[in-house]
Amino acid sequence: MSFTVYPAIDVRAGAVVRLERGDYDRETRYGDDPLAQARSYRRDGARWLHLVDLDAARAGGYTLMRLLAAIVAETGLQVQTGGGVRAREDVAALLGQGAARVVIGSLAVRAPDQVCAWLREFGPDRLTIALDTRRDPAGEWRLPVRGWTESGGERLFDLLATYRSAGLRHLLCTDIDRDGMLSGPNVDLYRAVRDQAPELALQASGGVRSVADIAAAAAAGCAGAVLGRALLEARFRLPDALTLEAAC
Repeated sequence: MSFTVYPAIDVRAGAVVRLERGDYDRETRYGDDPLAQARSYRRDGARWLHLVDLDAARAGGYTLMRLLAAIVAETGLQVQTGGGVRAREDVAALLGQGAARVVIGSLAVRAPDQVCAWLREFGPDRLTIALDTRRDPAGEWRLPVRGWTESGGERLFDLLATYRSAGLRHLLCTDIDRDGMLSGPNVDLYRAVRDQAPELALQASGGVRSVADIAAAAAAGCAGAVLGRALLEARFRLPDALTLEAAC
């Protein structure tokens, strides 16, 4: 299985931002031009972009259609994007606007039967299921929803079994407590996911701070890694990450 690097652009109120552990009150802004950021990643050699509508992730109703269309038209990047996807029409609209894959997060936890039907309708290569997780005091991996602001009762591995039976291929899994913290990816979590679902193209997300972290995710069996804050703060160069991508 090949490895893919996904530079990430999270957008809130039109700005490129990063949150710490999904907390909307712990936001750092990195610029007011997401399209320029996408162009920069393309110039550095990226093939894919991970685009997140943070406003919609909490409130619903994807708001970045014009930005998505401009990125696709001007850069040629393949874009996986989500935030606020609540209905079949949202999926169809994003794909129609040029998204290569639609990311479904909160709804994937709250309405798995509905999302499984979309997997069958649109095909497993057009959807990425984002099961963002946080370990509870008992050690269970649970699934918060609505931009990680509401606790969820679902257990990660129970829901993962449901999606595997529906033909899931692309899984993005974020350890929320590492997201935006530059503390390294949770390779133990990714090994556990791979042990249960070796057929999935698993994307690591949360905590990547170096090219060595990307290599660790690949060694744990991941098929890709989402790169956020570390790239925005130039802690390593995207071309170096892409060199590793090519070697995997």
